[in-house]
Amino acid sequence: MQRGTEVEQPAGGPLPFNLLASLMETLDEPLLVAERTGRVLFANQRAQRLLNANGSRSANDLNLFGELLRIDPKVILGQIESGEQQVDLLVDGSGGKARARIRWLPEADWLVVHVDGAASSAAAEPAGKHTVQELLQEREITYRNLLAAYLRLQEVNRQKTVFLASAAHELKTPLAVIKGYYDLLLSGSLGKLTDKQRDILQESKESCERLVRLVSMFLNYSTLESGKLVLHLRENDLRDCLSELANRWHDAFQRKQVRLDRRFDGKLPIFKFDYQKVQQTVANLLDNALKHTPAGGNVTLSAAAHFWERRVAEAATASDRRRARAQRTNSVQVAVADTGPGIAAEHHQEIFEDFVRVDRTSSGMGLGLAIAKRLVQAHRGKIWVDSEPWRGCTFRFLLPTDNQ
Repeated sequence: MQRGTEVEQPAGGPLPFNLLASLMETLDEPLLVAERTGRVLFANQRAQRLLNANGSRSANDLNLFGELLRIDPKVILGQIESGEQQVDLLVDGSGGKARARIRWLPEADWLVVHVDGAASSAAAEPAGKHTVQELLQEREITYRNLLAAYLRLQEVNRQKTVFLASAAHELKTPLAVIKGYYDLLLSGSLGKLTDKQRDILQESKESCERLVRLVSMFLNYSTLESGKLVLHLRENDLRDCLSELANRWHDAFQRKQVRLDRRFDGKLPIFKFDYQKVQQTVANLLDNALKHTPAGGNVTLSAAAHFWERRVAEAATASDRRRARAQRTNSVQVAVADTGPGIAAEHHQEIFEDFVRVDRTSSGMGLGLAIAKRLVQAHRGKIWVDSEPWRGCTFRFLLPTDNQ
C-alpha cells in the first residue's frame, strides 16, 4: 500500500499497524500481507509499483489468490495445513515470471507473500525485456546459429579451394602449350618474322607468362590452404638457387628497364632447404618489386649469413649470446630491395594477408606475399618488410641453418 493509506485492523484487538507498515517499507523486495480469505491487508511501495507496472489497480482492491497468484486457495492452504513452512510459486507477469514465497503467520492467521527480488525486477521491467533464463536461451540459440554459419563458411571456403585447384590444373596444360608455340615462333624456326610481328608475339608471350605465374600461384595457394604442403629438405647451395632464379628473371627486368643487382655473401653455408619453395618465395618478392619499381629504377637481391638471436636458448646469458654470434651464424638472410614508392607503416602487417593489395591500381590477386610468408614459415623462418613512403621497400626473410 502507499504510505498514509489507512489499514483495517482484523478482529482480535488493536495492533501497531503503522509501525508494522513502516518496517515493511524498509524491505528491498515487494511484500504483501493478506488474510486467509485472500483479502490483501497491505502492501509496501515496492509491491505496489510492481502491480502498477503490470497494469493492476491498488493491492487493497485485489484478491491474493484469484487476481494476484491466479491459483486455487485450497492448493496453498492445503500445503500449509499439511505442515509446509513455505510455499513457492511462479507468478505470471507482463514482463515474465516472478517467484512468490508464501509463509503463514499462525498467530494472526495471515499470509505473508515475498516476491523474489531478481524475478520481480525482471517482471517489473517494461514490455520487451527478458528474464535471465530467456536471455541465456537466446544466447545458446545465437551460439548454435553462429557455429552453423561458421561451419557453412568453412565448407564454402573448402569448395573455393577445390575449385581454384581444379581450374588451375585445367589451365596449366594449355598455357604451357601456348607458351611453347610462342617460343617456337620467336626462335624463327617456322619462318622469318618482321619486327612488328616479333613485337606482337613478344607481348603476347609476356601475357601468357603472366597467366602461367597466376595459375601457379593459385595451385600453390590451394596446396597451402588444404594443408598438403610438403617440403623436400635437402642439402643445397643457396647461392646457386638464387643465381639460377636471377638469370631466369633477367629478361623481364630488362624489358621494363629496371636494373637487377645481386649481392651474395661469399660465406653462405650449405644447409637443408626446399630448393623449389625458396625459389618460389624469392620469385614472388622479385615479381612484387618489379611491379612497383618504375623504369630506370633498380632492384637488389642479396643473401648473407646471419645470427638469429631468437633461436638461441632462452636460458643463455647476454654474454653467451654475443659469444655465440662471434663464433658462428645460425641462419641466412635473403633480401629484395627496390626503389619503388614504398609502403606506409600501417600496411606492413596486412600486406602478408590473403588477397590484400595496398595499391588498388596494380595488377595481381594479392597472393604473392601471402604465399611467400607461408613458405618461409614452413621453413621455420621469419619474413618482414622495411619501408617508408617514397623510399622504396626491402623485404627480408630468415631461413634457419642449424636444423633445430
